[in-house]
Amino acid sequence: MRTFPALALVVLSTLVIGVSDADAAGRVKARGAQANSSGGVTAGSAGAARGPNGAAGAGARGVATDGQGNAVAGSAGAVRGPGGGRAARAGATTVTDDGTVAHRSGAAAQGPNGGSGATAGGFNRNADGSVTGARSTRAQGASGGTYAGDSTYASGQGARHTTTATGAGGNSYQGETSVKKGDGVNHSGTCYDAQGNPIACR
Repeated sequence: MRTFPALALVVLSTLVIGVSDADAAGRVKARGAQANSSGGVTAGSAGAARGPNGAAGAGARGVATDGQGNAVAGSAGAVRGPGGGRAARAGATTVTDDGTVAHRSGAAAQGPNGGSGATAGGFNRNADGSVTGARSTRAQGASGGTYAGDSTYASGQGARHTTTATGAGGNSYQGETSVKKGDGVNHSGTCYDAQGNPIACR
């Protein structure tokens, strides 16, 4: 099924148009659906708004099917706060007639004082029912602290999460947690001072 690129263009172009119209009129909404050449339906909607103090937001979503059990859906959105903060997200899911599902999504934000964060990941469900997935998250505080977290999971293998966090003063933490049927939950973690020497975790 090759409808996703076209759907993505529709969603993104609608989102851009929506923001432009919102800047001029304050609020706008649109939606529609029609039969496509693959024998299915393509549908989408979008909306955008602008506030009095510079705040604005816009979002769009769409879905397309081919009449044979295949489908793709996507969505995206973005907001801007009156103080300068910004955030955006996007995601897409595909489903095929053999039961396979794939999902990907991500988001990012930036605060008015410099803090920021982002996350991205997804999962796959295979035709045999097995599942795999992963997600990565990063964040940085306005004062310089950082966070990094990564998660993975798979049918029959359990889940694993690693964390690395560093404070504005330089102290840091590194940890790992794993979960697996039959093994239970296992966790380990170590804290370090700014020079890299191990210290007691509080």
